[in-house]
Amino acid sequence: MEKLEITGGKRLTGEVTISGAKNAAVAIIPAAILADGVCRIENVPEITDVTAMVDILKEMGAVVRYVNRSTVEIDPRPIRTCTAPYEQARNIRGSYYLLGALLGRCRHAVVAMPGGCDLGVRPIDQHLKGFDALGATNTLEDGMVDVRADRLIGAEVYLDVVTVGATMNIMLAAVKAEGLTVIENAAKEPHIVDLANFLNSMGADVRGAGTDIIKIRGVQHLNGASYSIIPDQIEAGTYMVAAAATGGDVLVRNVIPKHLESITAKLEEMGVTVEEGDDCVRIRRDGPLTRCNVKTMPHPGFPTDMQPQIAVLLSIAEGTSRINESVWDSRYRYVDELKRMGANIAVDGRIAIIEGVDHLTAAPVRATDLRAGAAMVIAALCARGTSQIEDLYHIDRGYERLEEKLRALGADIRRIQVTEPSAARVG
Repeated sequence: MEKLEITGGKRLTGEVTISGAKNAAVAIIPAAILADGVCRIENVPEITDVTAMVDILKEMGAVVRYVNRSTVEIDPRPIRTCTAPYEQARNIRGSYYLLGALLGRCRHAVVAMPGGCDLGVRPIDQHLKGFDALGATNTLEDGMVDVRADRLIGAEVYLDVVTVGATMNIMLAAVKAEGLTVIENAAKEPHIVDLANFLNSMGADVRGAGTDIIKIRGVQHLNGASYSIIPDQIEAGTYMVAAAATGGDVLVRNVIPKHLESITAKLEEMGVTVEEGDDCVRIRRDGPLTRCNVKTMPHPGFPTDMQPQIAVLLSIAEGTSRINESVWDSRYRYVDELKRMGANIAVDGRIAIIEGVDHLTAAPVRATDLRAGAAMVIAALCARGTSQIEDLYHIDRGYERLEEKLRALGADIRRIQVTEPSAARVG
């Protein structure tokens, strides 16, 4: 078993370069299925969710070639199936984008129900509502979603809730539908704009991405294209919080500062200095952290994927802070791990009340999901003593070369192999 071993108390300084956005990559890679030629995708993050998605496309018959560690070429033309391999697809949430992509390509898609982090119920009813509006029918059997249509015809789709996944999935299906599709109450996250830009680079006609009304006029063919994925706002935010937690001075490169505005605002409210450049932000903290309240919201609000990380920072801030998690109903499972390190947090439903403590203390903890794992790393970086973090597979889903990047900033961190003790005999 692998663990991260981190000795805290080291002030992070220097520069870190952010990788491509995970949440964009896991939609853009399956979107390549829609092309009639080769797609070259750059700034692809080296994370297990992306590797899994690439493996799914290979299993389905696509020819995939890595040009270098962050550039991949995908030729979808050899694909002769509309069914995604069950075992690979069931383990990542992003596999549901194969529904929209295959429906657009083949008018038929069979994909396992999505996996990924356990953050509560992940319904795909809004995805299916959109597909139904376009003329598809769906069935669920043996954990597989089967969606099919004789024709896809543009329609108006009003999403009952703001959902990133459904917005992107409907876009994927609609780009090759007949006529105009209008998605109302659409999500506005940066990776939705990135997907729209990728589709448009292939010859699609998608307008309004980044607003709550997206219009897609269907086309018959999409060409291969070259495209570079945007930087990962959540990875950037994670390093911003880590710098603040350790009282550091870190220049975070390859970012779009506008995507980070909600994170920057909260850090500045807590007494952290944030200086913006054209494609970078510098994070510095010299004085104490002060309390603040955070409510997670769809973009452009504070992202739910930064909630566990900011909770660590609030744990060592002066005063009492409050977090309102308005997106997911089960995102506080990491709190017990953080309390093992001395944090004072009380959770009531979607509300967490955090009483700041003087310092955190090292402890053996586990990553309960991807972003919770990042929070445990930040906690260990600023804690007194040496912590060990297990269940690293969660972290590897979304952070490229985490230890390498943190070591370059001065962190005392290493990945170790630990032999699990044999179970004790009873009787």
